[in-house]
Amino acid sequence: MKSDDKQYVWQQNNWPHWVYDHKRLTPLLIKVHMAQGHLLGRMHDLGLDVRDQATLRVLTEDVLKTSEIEGEKLNPDSVRSSIARRLGVDIGALAPAERHVDGMVDMVLDATQRHSTLLSAERLFGWHAAMFPTGYSSLSKIRVGQWRDDAQGPMQVVSGPVHRQRVHYEAPPAHALDAEMGDFLNWFNVDQQDDPVIKAGLAHLWFVTIHPFEDGNGRIARAVGDMALARAEQSAQRFYSVSAQIQHERKDYYDRLEATQKDNMDVTAWLEWFLACMLRAIQGAETTLALVLAKARFWQHWAGVPMKPQAVVQPPRKLSG
Repeated sequence: MKSDDKQYVWQQNNWPHWVYDHKRLTPLLIKVHMAQGHLLGRMHDLGLDVRDQATLRVLTEDVLKTSEIEGEKLNPDSVRSSIARRLGVDIGALAPAERHVDGMVDMVLDATQRHSTLLSAERLFGWHAAMFPTGYSSLSKIRVGQWRDDAQGPMQVVSGPVHRQRVHYEAPPAHALDAEMGDFLNWFNVDQQDDPVIKAGLAHLWFVTIHPFEDGNGRIARAVGDMALARAEQSAQRFYSVSAQIQHERKDYYDRLEATQKDNMDVTAWLEWFLACMLRAIQGAETTLALVLAKARFWQHWAGVPMKPQAVVQPPRKLSG
């Protein structure tokens, strides 16, 4: 158990050395890996065009839902068009570009399409700057493309009206961010001891616990998690969205984060939730992509059959005498 004077996980003596019960996680981990393999196997046998369409659909949902988790609603047509432009997928008419939408899309695609490239502070700064192209978050000017400085006080996650706000979490102080992020990035890029799927859950938790930016930490944490999953699958194509599933379970997600960030270094319960959430995301994708697969099979079956219009036979006209 943690000491009474150590309210947050980063204040523990053994921070940031996460521990978890691998034996307890193994049954769920096996289910996740089997579901991943089954979904990827189904998609592998289809043509590249079909996989591109499925990826476009999933990435569009991913960008929309990761923003919705934070209370921001993006234009679906703008998101879909932005992704289609960058992937070179033909969807017909494209919606006009929007800078903040393009920034979100650039971050998500950079994380998944270039998953094998090292994650660095400079790369994270680029993602952050792309998300906030005007230098503002809503009406507030923020530090863009650099770590927070806590000039207005410690970084806190709060809710409720101003006169009686509830503090859910307080992040490590700004002066420690270089060292904190150095430890995180070294682990993310180098350490191979954890199962790749568990690493995605740990990366998500660790990043959002450090909370290195003034805003956008949740969205970047989920992009980092997606990057870890893309590395695990060795694939830039995405056929399921963990962010979309998290959005469906938003309240539970925040409750789990708060409980974990106020506990000790044993994160078995968080990883159980994350793996179960991921499993539900993959199972949901099976249902969502069923229509895409059915359509693909239809056109594959009839690909060699010429489609000629039927002649329309008019009934004989009755002549009047």
